[in-house]
This record gives sequence, C-alpha cells and structure tokens, in this order.
Amino acid sequence: MPKIELSRVSGDYGFEAKDENGHIVRMDSNPQSGGLDFGVRPMQMLLMGLAGCSAIDVIGILKKQRQDVKDYKMIVNGDREAGKEPSLWKDVNIEFHIYGDIDLDKAQKAVDLSVTKYCSVAATLEKAGAEIKYSVMVHPEV
Repeated sequence: MPKIELSRVSGDYGFEAKDENGHIVRMDSNPQSGGLDFGVRPMQMLLMGLAGCSAIDVIGILKKQRQDVKDYKMIVNGDREAGKEPSLWKDVNIEFHIYGDIDLDKAQKAVDLSVTKYCSVAATLEKAGAEIKYSVMVHPEV
C-alpha cells in the first residue's frame, strides 16, 4: 500500500509530501488564504496528476504502435464549481501535443483509450462530476 508522509516546512500552509521512495512534492495555499506561494495548490496537483497519468498511458500505447514520439506536451485547464464547499473540478480541458512522425489516427486512439479507459485520475475526476474534454494535435519533429 502506498504511503505518503506530509510535513509542514514553510509558514502556516507550506507542506512537503514524500512518498515511500523519497520523492517530494511541495504544496501551499494561495497568498490570499495565508500561503507563501511555497508550492503548488493541492487542487492544481490533481490536474498535474491527470496530465502525468494520461501522458504515461499515451506514450506507452504509441510505443506499442511503433510510433516514434520525439517530444510530448500537454496543456490542462480547469474550472471549479463556484460558491460551493468543497469546490470540485467541473470542466477540464486538455490539449495533447505530440511531436514526431506520428499517425494522427493512432495518436487520437491512444488519447481516447487513456482518457476513457486507462487513466485512473481521469476516472476519479469524472466520478466526482468533472467533464473532461480533449483535443489531439500532432506536430512535426522539433
């Protein structure tokens, strides 16, 4: 079972979370709430987790399809519910940018499989009510 240890290390809301392998992530509240901009906000970290989870899926699927991914980027934007506590993600938009001599149909299929079948973070967000929309763009090698 994965284990996370969280410690306060900066001001009132600056935390470091460490996994069982020693990987560290910094988190903080926003300055308007008393944070010091020490780290990423926990809700933004969910979007980062979505990007990382899906990226691992997409690149793995494309490798199995013998596609040579030279570079890879994602842009994730989200809107949260207004006036609610807790304020959950309601709309998430993802741009997948895949670089190399990549077949667009294979890239689209890989992204579809990730977002709708394999990515546990996407499934978690959707079960909480988020609508995830995405687009796929293939670019020549950079």
